[in-house]
Amino acid sequence: MERREIEALRDAVSCAAVLEEASFAIDAKESTPRAVKFRRSGEIVIVTHEGRGWFDPLSDAKGDVFGLVEHLDRAGFFKAVEKVAALVGFEISAPEWQSRSPADKCLLSLSDRWQARRHPWPASSTWRYLHDERCLPTSLLRTAIKRDLLREGPHGSLWAAHTNQAGEITGWEARGPQYRGFATGGAKVLFRLGPDASTRLAVTEAAIDAMSLAAIEGLRDGTLYLSTGGGWSATTAAALGALASRRNVQLVAATDANPQGDMFAERLRALADEAGCDWMRLRPPEEDWNEALKDRVKQRNENRKGEGGRKEEEACRMRAGRVKGGFARPKPALDPAGRDVGGRKGS
Repeated sequence: MERREIEALRDAVSCAAVLEEASFAIDAKESTPRAVKFRRSGEIVIVTHEGRGWFDPLSDAKGDVFGLVEHLDRAGFFKAVEKVAALVGFEISAPEWQSRSPADKCLLSLSDRWQARRHPWPASSTWRYLHDERCLPTSLLRTAIKRDLLREGPHGSLWAAHTNQAGEITGWEARGPQYRGFATGGAKVLFRLGPDASTRLAVTEAAIDAMSLAAIEGLRDGTLYLSTGGGWSATTAAALGALASRRNVQLVAATDANPQGDMFAERLRALADEAGCDWMRLRPPEEDWNEALKDRVKQRNENRKGEGGRKEEEACRMRAGRVKGGFARPKPALDPAGRDVGGRKGS
């Protein structure tokens, strides 16, 4: 595994996930937002740096998520990497001293909050972010807006709807130039772009990636483009299982081309096996589908510039010819071989 892949795993998995999986429990009375204390019998581990670091107050042990696995399991580094990779997408519990129901703080329901926001429109900050920065084509954006999948979030951010099987809003992915999150009080299920009855299910990790793949494929017939929102919650797994259990379905793991994406792809393979449907891995040529889309747009623009340069060069030659006295008259065309000149044969 390359260094960048290890760094991606370090960012993707919290030390809290390792401890929960190892049957540690949060000591809420002795925890703070910056230092969360976990206990297992007589063992204590305190998680710091928003889940990226830890230390054992009963010894000198401390480190990152890989070091935590080595410390708990007495394992080597490579075994630790394997275990951390298996925890990608693990949903950690909210400590008791934090609000377990942020929705209680919201006066409006999810549906009301969604309806209170405008659709993106040409020249709006969200539209510019999606079209200019993310390179999503106008036609695709209009399709997604027509299906009420996109709304304008605060400060030019995007809201991309997650819905359940009944089509009800359960939350939304929030993404902007400097922000990434999910709706307060919402639940990750699936972002869905395409016909509900589709038999090809293309699963990505983000709504922008789902739309990017749809743009690359030209909204392929019979395809439902999906996003898990970067997590693997029980509701997401149940929703995917319900879709995959239908007849003649193919589950396409279009997750990112990195260790986290590969881990999600393996989970999708297992889900497909359980549902009894076809499965395939569709890796983006770049790290994710939006990067692939931006690269395609860049190449297309460069090709257009090249064609424009050649046309301009030809125009310059034509103008130069006029300055030098005009173009030479074309030579008379030769008669085709085997044909006499000047009249009928034999006359």
